[in-house]
Amino acid sequence: MLVQRVRRAEGGEAVLKIQKPHRESEHEADALELWDGEGAIRLLAHDPDQHALLLEFCEPGTPLSAAGQDGALDVFVELLPRLWKPAGRPFRPLAAEAAWWAEYLPKQDWGAAPDLLDAALEALRELPGTQGEQVLLNQDLHGDNVLAAEREPWLVIDPKPLVGEREFGVAPIVRSFELGHSKRHVLHRFDRLTSELGLDRERARGWTIAQTVAWADSSEYDQTHLETVRWLLEAR
Repeated sequence: MLVQRVRRAEGGEAVLKIQKPHRESEHEADALELWDGEGAIRLLAHDPDQHALLLEFCEPGTPLSAAGQDGALDVFVELLPRLWKPAGRPFRPLAAEAAWWAEYLPKQDWGAAPDLLDAALEALRELPGTQGEQVLLNQDLHGDNVLAAEREPWLVIDPKPLVGEREFGVAPIVRSFELGHSKRHVLHRFDRLTSELGLDRERARGWTIAQTVAWADSSEYDQTHLETVRWLLEAR
């Protein structure tokens, strides 16, 4: 992926982003168009054939993680309801993503963590068919993917969109180790987000466990993610 600061012909700065095609970022431009600058960077232009996006430039661009855990959570609690817009096609349904995880995860080597895989598969069996209202979700919304800006205090970048119930939306924030990585930190994030956003705690816990296990499989932070899952299970 190439991300380059550029100057527009008509004046002003922007960011040129050229992506390597990937299922998780397939509809990034569509998500930015739907948000239309509300809590997220604006999409200025898009060339789908070249997988290129011209994006609003954020100044000063400080990541939200620099605000500390509770400062960041204050922002997320205000921001998430603005991002949760009713949505459907062309976005991939959370249920379809869950089915894909349930299919490939058992084929991986989980070594000393088969219980974490079992917990993820249990959630993936129980949750997809009983979801609430379908809204636009960002499955990579964490402390370094929200930047300080001038047009709004904080703007989301780099969305990886799905459509599903709100309870899924806190998963990437709960595992956002940029905001602190300990059992106390993880449970504090989980408690604040579910309480202040009025979410079903057990559904949110299940989705967080499922997605965190799924993302641990191909991540350099796999052990960090699996620790997060274990702490959520211990707190049931």
